[in-house]
Formats: sequence, C-alpha cells, structure tokens
Amino acid sequence: MEFGEFAETAAEIEALSADTEITERVTRLFERAGSDLPVVARFVQGRVFPAWSSETLDIGPNYCYEAVARAAGTNVSAADVEERLADVGDIGEVAASYEFGGQQGLAAFGSGDGSGSTDLAVAEVAAELDALADAAGSGSRDKKIDILFGLFNRASPEEARYLARIVLSEMRIGVGEGTVRDATGAAFDVPVESVERALQVSNDYGEVARVAREEGETGLDALELEVGRPVQAMLAQAGTVADALDDWEETAIEWKYDGARVQIHYDGDEVSLFSRNMEEVTSALPEIVEHVEEHLDAPAILDGEVVATDDDGDPLPFQEVLRRFRRKHDVARAREEVELDLYAFDCLHANGDDLLRAPLTERHDRLQGVLTKGVSALWTSDDPDEIADIEASALDAGHEGIMLKRPDSAYSPGRRGKNWLKRKPDVETLDLVVTGAEWGEGRRAKFLGTFLLSARADDAGDEFETLGKVATGITDEELADLTELLEPHIRSQDGQEVDIQPEIVFEVGYEEIQESPTYSSGYALRFPRFLEVRDDKTPETADSLERVERLAEEQ
Repeated sequence: MEFGEFAETAAEIEALSADTEITERVTRLFERAGSDLPVVARFVQGRVFPAWSSETLDIGPNYCYEAVARAAGTNVSAADVEERLADVGDIGEVAASYEFGGQQGLAAFGSGDGSGSTDLAVAEVAAELDALADAAGSGSRDKKIDILFGLFNRASPEEARYLARIVLSEMRIGVGEGTVRDATGAAFDVPVESVERALQVSNDYGEVARVAREEGETGLDALELEVGRPVQAMLAQAGTVADALDDWEETAIEWKYDGARVQIHYDGDEVSLFSRNMEEVTSALPEIVEHVEEHLDAPAILDGEVVATDDDGDPLPFQEVLRRFRRKHDVARAREEVELDLYAFDCLHANGDDLLRAPLTERHDRLQGVLTKGVSALWTSDDPDEIADIEASALDAGHEGIMLKRPDSAYSPGRRGKNWLKRKPDVETLDLVVTGAEWGEGRRAKFLGTFLLSARADDAGDEFETLGKVATGITDEELADLTELLEPHIRSQDGQEVDIQPEIVFEVGYEEIQESPTYSSGYALRFPRFLEVRDDKTPETADSLERVERLAEEQ
C-alpha cells in the first residue's frame, strides 16, 4: 500500500464523527491493505510497534522538529517549527504546512527533483522507523534525525501530516483499540468475540488482523499466551463491600498493597519482568528475579505487586517502589537503599496451560501450586464483619486496604469492570492527566508549582477535559522531581503558564466534585491535593470523564 493512500484514508477518518462510520472506513482500509495489514493496523492507532513490545523510537519532539525544519529548507529552523506548533497546536498541521522534496543530503533519497515525491510506501515507512528505533550509541541522534529527514523530504503535505503524528504518537483521528477490533471482525467476517480473545492473549493488533484474514475464526481461537510476551493487566474500579455482596453470593478478598504492578514471565530458564505499562523492568528488579528463580517451579505467567520495605520488613510508600522501577544504573546500590518484596496474586499461565478463562479461585490454586513463596493470601466470605476484620489486618500491616473480587471471574486483560473492586478506607481519589502547569513564585520560581488536571474524554485517550488545578500536598523536594519529570513534555509557554503534552498521570485526592463552568469538563475538584505520580498508568488508562460524572452523581 502506498503511504499516500493510507494518509488520504486517515484524513477521511479524521473528518468523521460517528463511531459506526469510522469503523466502516477502517474496515475498508483493512480490506485493501494487502501484505501491509499488520503495519496498517498499528499505524491507524498511531503505533509503530506491537502493543506488547517495549521497543520505542526513542526520540523526543525536538528530533522531529529538526527533521521537519531540514526538509522544509535552509530558511526554516527547529525553533520556527516549534513556534508554529505553539500557534496551531498540532505537529501534523505544522508538517503539512511546508513544501518538502527539494533538500539534498545523505538521507535525501528519492526523486530529489524539488517537487516532493509521493511514492512512499507503508512498508518503506515501517522499515525506516524500525531503523530509527535500532539506532543507538555514538552518533545515534544524527542518524535518527537523518532518517526522519529522509522520510519528510519525500512526503507530500498529507503524508507529512500523518507521518509526524505517528512518529510522536499523536495520531488522534478517533481510532481506538475497540475500533480496530470491530473493523478486524467486519473486514474478515470473523466474530468480534474471537478477535477480542485473540487480542487478549497476543496483545498484537497487527498479528490478530493478519490471522483473522488468513486463518479465520479457527486461527484466532488457536492463538495462546506466550511466555515472554506481556499482556495488559486486568484492572479494578472503585467499589464497596455492599457493591460486592449485592452483586455476588460471596466475595474474594485480598490485601491491597501500596506497590507497583508487575507481570512475571518464566520460561523455565529465564525470568522477564514487565510493569503495568508492559515496559520491561527485569534489570531494575534483581531480587524479584532471584525470588522467582528460587521459588517458581514451572513455566508460568504471574500477576503481582512489588512493595518496597524497610529494614523491619514494613511497607514503604509507593514512591520508593518507583525509584527502583525507574532505575537504569547503579541498580546494586539502589537495591541496598530500597529492598523489594513480591506479592503474587494471580496466575495467567502455568506449565503449558492458559488460565485466562479459569475462575479466580482456580487460578489462585494454580498459583499456590507453582510458586512456593510470595503468594498473596485470598479469602472468600459473605460476612461484612469478617471482611472488615480482613481490612483491619491489612491496614495494621501498613497496606492500603483490600481488593474485592468475584470468585468465579475470568482474567480479562486490559479490562476495568465490576469483577474487581478496589476499596480504600480514605476519601475517593482520581487518576488524572497533567495537561498544563504554572511556574511558581518566590523561592519556588524555578519549579512548576501548579498543575492543570484533566480527565480522559474518550476511550482512545485522544481527548482530555480539564477539571481543576492542584498545588497543595507537594513538598519542595517533590516539586523539584515533578518539574524534572514534566519539563521534557512542555509543548509551549505563555508567561508563567505552560502547555504540557498529556503523558504524566497524578493520583489526586479531593473533598467534593462540583459543577463548574470554569473548566471544560463542566466540573471542578473541591480542595484537590496531590498524592503521587502514577508511573504505572498512561493517559489512556487514566480516569475518564464518565467516572468523574458518576462520582459527582453518587455524592
């Protein structure tokens, strides 16, 4: 498929508003994608690599700005590109505003006739982006920019629009995972249920689309979990003991740990560890690797929580865990400073058997059968007093509270449903995306001090609506850390106010949600306070505006 045809279709999709029309258009795109189908299924979501892969392009926005500027001509600088971006707010629009094709150099392959070549193929773009991701070490920055320059130099304005968006993971044409799932089913006449199950076990939209086309329902149903290939974590929503006992005959209860989610893969020889976002963190957690090697008796995929502990074995705050997850260097020293313990609570695969569809209680039995130490306890009860006692014991041990789970529920990767409920004894919290900030004043002038918070407005995580600012509950030390974390994501600045690319998620407490015309969501948080950075969450998994509305109604 020519990349120009893909770009033309993307523009048509972006102009649509109805979900059914978008799905129909993606369906037709898949039907004629040919051998490029796996790449097209990823590109249309703004992905370059399979969802399970931790591989990234490893480029910042400035790389893209410089490549665009070089392709645009000698009179255009990266600063010019950034300034235009501040005006229009869309890197795709900026890229499309330039005439490319006349610049020469090592990477200026193609016609070079100054007219702008439109013969880019989807496969070529994918291959060049693979090469860009592989560039590492000395000189890699220049090589990455050369590759991008070569692509932009051959691109038409429409191609440049969507190339820039794909490169910076800002596709935003209204195509989410559900759209690709439904379009795959419609394009190749296979049940959506089979597509969804295949996506759960493979976490690869391109491969599932290919199998659906070439092998049909039988091929999809034959796909299985693969040790070493992470899947999305099953998620919980807020709930109460009354909710659980009203909906189920009894509830399963686990302690809720103030740690970081980890998915454990063991093939019988090697251990791989993945964060909630499916980023590989094996090298950062050597004691967890050692624990698994010593206590896991069979090839398996486990779900669990890693908790930081002090010298007495008592749990430390979540931020201490994140220090370990972020650590790339001096891991041995970090291990001496912050020790980690594993609490495994679920088993997705054991000794050749996929267990996603098995009941929770059966999965826990299999977990106890393969892991000899580090298994989180699981109780079942229909007695509110007994459940309260379990919660009290969790709090006494220094943990957050309890999880309530439907005993016969399957494991649904990536799903946030009513089968898992998280109960906390304190006020409700929200996981919100930082979309703006303000520089502080006085002694805090060098730090970002007030943060604009937004809720996810759609399932694709493309749009966000504001509902408040938070500046309380943050120490000077935390402000320094937050400033360092957020500065690379600043898109533009106007006086003290900065616009921030949606990347970072804060957990925020509050007293009340009020209706308010001040923010685009129509709501405002009363007395919001910062609790922590949710490094284990992405904008796509942050709380939705729908949840904000539901919480407001339940007050």
